[in-house]
Amino acid sequence: MTPHRSLNLLSPLRRYLPIYAALWKNSVIREMGFKSNFLLWIVVELLWFALQLSFIAVIYQHTSRIGDWTKWQVVLLMGASHFIQQIFQAFFLTNCTQISEYVRTGKLDFMLLLPINTRFIVSLRQVDLGGFVNASSAIAVMAYALKQLHLVPSLLQIAGFLCLVAAGVLVHYSLMFLLSSVSFWTVRAQGIVWGYYSLFNIARLPDAAYRGFFKVFFTFAVPMILVANVPAKLLADKLKSPLEMLLLFAMSAVCWLLSEAGWRFSIRHYTSASS
Repeated sequence: MTPHRSLNLLSPLRRYLPIYAALWKNSVIREMGFKSNFLLWIVVELLWFALQLSFIAVIYQHTSRIGDWTKWQVVLLMGASHFIQQIFQAFFLTNCTQISEYVRTGKLDFMLLLPINTRFIVSLRQVDLGGFVNASSAIAVMAYALKQLHLVPSLLQIAGFLCLVAAGVLVHYSLMFLLSSVSFWTVRAQGIVWGYYSLFNIARLPDAAYRGFFKVFFTFAVPMILVANVPAKLLADKLKSPLEMLLLFAMSAVCWLLSEAGWRFSIRHYTSASS
């Protein structure tokens, strides 16, 4: 690669990093302006996570396995699922749910006039700092589960896990962003977007719990089962084949391409809120 070509690749990075830093600064200022609300939502998320773990504890009082998953393997899975969910929430959830309001109120018209990529500003305008705090609780649960399983992941496994987490977050972001594009044709699409958010419950359970059409649909059409199961399997030494990892990476790419196609189609047919 020539030096000139390298500079061309770095140019967008130099342009967008200061913008994203400014967005982070605004998010911190906003969160600190409502500290009680910030802390309250952290507590609510922690209680919800504790409730989910209690649910698993109740299930394993009546059985020793779900398919080939032991109790602590499922706890590890729930930790991985919660970690992915909180990272997604920190970066993208609030932004995706606001798209319908941008369309309805005409704020999107202003964003389209900005000299930057519109999808960038729409997707990353706000940061939910509480998501990072709650993600730390998921890390603690995963670490404890690994201790109970007498497993110590290698650096390669941890690196692979983080790559798979990134792919899982991309799946969630892409699908929710695609659903948010419906707001270009409906008055409010937030109900549809939040409906997708409820599907996170599917990712918390082991793949062995699903059968037939349901398993196929949530593996290849809406790949919820892959999102948390594959990263958790990597840490738990349960991966039967690297094809599972390749499938998650492939599905994340497919989901992103679909969301980009849906976004471009929506923008082409957008006539502004004032017309």
